[in-house]
Amino acid sequence: MATDHKRKRGRKAKQPLTETLDLQISASPAVPDDPEASNPSPPTTRKRRGRPRKVQRQSDAAKPSSTPTARCSHLVVANGDCTADGLKVVAGEPPPRWEQVARVVPSMDAVVKVFCVHTEPNFSLPWQRKRQYSSSSSGFIISGRRVLTNAHSVEHYTQVKLKKRGSDTKYLATVLAIGTECDIALLTVNDDEFWEGVSPVEFGTLPALQDAVTVVGYPIGGDTISVTSGVVSRMEILSYVHGSTELLGLQIDAAINSGNSGGPAFNDKGKCVGIAFQSLKHEDVENIGYVIPTPVIMHFIHDYEKSGEYTGFPSLGIEWQKMENPDLRKSMGMAPDQKGVRIRRIEPTSPEFQFLKPSDIIISFDGINIANDGTVPFRHGERIAFSYLVSQKYTEESVFVKVLRNSKVLEFNIKLSAHRRLIPAHIKAKPPSYYIIAGFVFTVVSVPYLRSEYGKDYEFEAPVKLLDKHLHAMAESPDEQIVVVSQVLVADINIGYEDIVNTQVLAFNGKPVKNLKSLATMVESCKDEFLQFDLEYQQIVVLHTKTAKAATLDILTTHCIPSAMSEDLKS
Repeated sequence: MATDHKRKRGRKAKQPLTETLDLQISASPAVPDDPEASNPSPPTTRKRRGRPRKVQRQSDAAKPSSTPTARCSHLVVANGDCTADGLKVVAGEPPPRWEQVARVVPSMDAVVKVFCVHTEPNFSLPWQRKRQYSSSSSGFIISGRRVLTNAHSVEHYTQVKLKKRGSDTKYLATVLAIGTECDIALLTVNDDEFWEGVSPVEFGTLPALQDAVTVVGYPIGGDTISVTSGVVSRMEILSYVHGSTELLGLQIDAAINSGNSGGPAFNDKGKCVGIAFQSLKHEDVENIGYVIPTPVIMHFIHDYEKSGEYTGFPSLGIEWQKMENPDLRKSMGMAPDQKGVRIRRIEPTSPEFQFLKPSDIIISFDGINIANDGTVPFRHGERIAFSYLVSQKYTEESVFVKVLRNSKVLEFNIKLSAHRRLIPAHIKAKPPSYYIIAGFVFTVVSVPYLRSEYGKDYEFEAPVKLLDKHLHAMAESPDEQIVVVSQVLVADINIGYEDIVNTQVLAFNGKPVKNLKSLATMVESCKDEFLQFDLEYQQIVVLHTKTAKAATLDILTTHCIPSAMSEDLKS
């Protein structure tokens, strides 16, 4: 037993070191963890405990395993720090494909680690914020002394710091723009030292299916840079979880874990072809990651350069229906050679509302014909949803839309605008609005509010009335909001109303409630004897005006609330 134990201690390290780090040269013969692994010593040798095996005497420059050059062969797989010239003297081993490593090494130096302190709003107590917390993610340097990362990496930021690869210094960063819909943020650093000795990442073209990609970043599990490799397995319009939008995205089979967010995805030429931003976690799938492709990235950058701020991705402002059924096409007056999609609804706040009508058939968008299933030609052998064409435009940009109406072809020049939701997907770094009277806390419904109240499964847990408005309702005016009683701060004046939670306010003293500011204005200026709030589900709340306003001050003092309304309602 003692002999066997000694033999185990003298045995070489197992072949797989860290698979996610050395996949950069997986196509070439593997570099073993021990330079002598390919020539193991005879079984009778028991004196070695990790020391190099003695070989016949020769010049120091030719010693195969004890030289720093040979030991360096292990390090280049892990972090790419060694040069090809210092490695080609290792005898007895087939030469690795160093040209691949040499291409990626300069780009890897431009990958930075992002440290962010977040302070999220508190939707349950909107007059204060939640306790701050810290996170780390990845980013990379681009031209113009700028850094790209994910929007969710710096959401509700208080402080952002960046650290370069191999550095022990964290540099304060300034957030230039946050693109919530596309999940991209643009940063910069004022300290000139940060930009010394670093070459910016260059962008490549949109990759094809089965093209190799390498994701670089700082995922969970370590402090040093990590590399994972895979191929492009799918390209289509994806749902961006953070942005609650649908844009072009790449699906890859490389692992993307927490902390990889914001890191670049390189092709085999060292060009950036995307930004890692989300992955699919499900018991039936594994190694499915998603990357923001270069068309979306360049749209974000050009939008910022052109406007000085992020203006968003435009929307056509319609809901449409496929026209694949032949009877449906015939009833709509379509000729056999005509194709398109039928308009179901048009957002009243969109510019398209002035030109288009329900049941119009959109034949083409900006000169490109639309098929009956809503797709357009993309690349050879590929089709994509025509919303891709819309997303490539900019807000306030005009496009030509050809429609079929009553068997006549009409063409309109329409100016595109950003999508306006009745229940917004984000509050864009602003604190939530609120108004308090007699212990009733009124606020505005948003997706972050629903997520805060009902968790990430809010689409199943939230009240049906609110979900119906979230999924199907359209704003009738640009300033329309869904106002709810979020909670009732218990006091003597509101006895019997304590159980009212997240119920929409429809009217006040017989007047419709358009938004929270209009409600606060009507209540503050009310001269009637009673305040009456008409709520959803045919409920009403009645309070004596003078008593309610007097009780509000005591309630604010009891709950340490600084003001009865948020700052945006005071102006």
